[in-house]
Amino acid sequence: MTKNKGLGRGIDALFQDFAKLEEVDVAKEEVVELPLAELRPNPYQPRKTFDETALSELAKSIKQSGVFQPIIVRQSQVKGYEIIAGERRFRASKLAGKESIPAIIREFDEESMMQVAVLENLQREDLSPLEEALAYEMLMKNLKLTQVELAARLGKSRPYIANYLRLLMLPKVVKDLLQNETLSMGQARTLLGLKDKKSLIRLANRAVKENLTVRQLEVLVNKMNGNPSNTTPASKTPVEKPLYLRDSEEKLMDKFGTSVVIHEKEGQHKGKIEIEYLSPTDLQRILELLDISLGD
Repeated sequence: MTKNKGLGRGIDALFQDFAKLEEVDVAKEEVVELPLAELRPNPYQPRKTFDETALSELAKSIKQSGVFQPIIVRQSQVKGYEIIAGERRFRASKLAGKESIPAIIREFDEESMMQVAVLENLQREDLSPLEEALAYEMLMKNLKLTQVELAARLGKSRPYIANYLRLLMLPKVVKDLLQNETLSMGQARTLLGLKDKKSLIRLANRAVKENLTVRQLEVLVNKMNGNPSNTTPASKTPVEKPLYLRDSEEKLMDKFGTSVVIHEKEGQHKGKIEIEYLSPTDLQRILELLDISLGD
């Protein structure tokens, strides 16, 4: 799976109060051995899948040499402890047959617990595209942030955030293909441009079966959407869209976070630009990017 490289230096400022979480006198902290049976994962952990091979290798290391870096936990209000950071070490320790693990107990409220869980994974570039999208959605929902605010704090563009959030609109079957790396993010983004959503799953399965490239998938989506630029008489040889138009479409898709198709009239250097929106809210988002207001 291709990881997303570089979330921008703005990630350190994602939460203005995050630095306070690190203002701990480490010298005064005590490392204790906690029974694995008393620990449970962070409920805000954005990572849903763990590489079994990597876990197995870590388990072998722990079995031989132990856990070098203590995990961080907080005391549960109900029972035992909740893991703030270090779930991989916790899982690997269980695989290694350990009964306890070194840990540092700190005080965290719910918001801080969520912040640390998301930040740890984003900084490690350890999330799949779908998990990253869910992390952004969770941050926006729990911290009441808009896409613009979240993008600014992450040091990313709003379309970047929007492109990930749009993945959450995919049917569950297609999300599963994306999560298990059978489908790429580029393919998933292209599928979102399909107008007939009932055909989306079928086209996703075709993309996997035939190993279609993103460009090949774009051609199919445009054809299924009935775009004039992709329907030519049988007697004519299909003309591939010029490179500068394809590049322009890519730039516009990145700008608006949605499917964009440029239609150029044959033999002329003029045409039209088609920008897709998925809902009234999505339309308002695009208009805001164009600095256009629908009014009251």
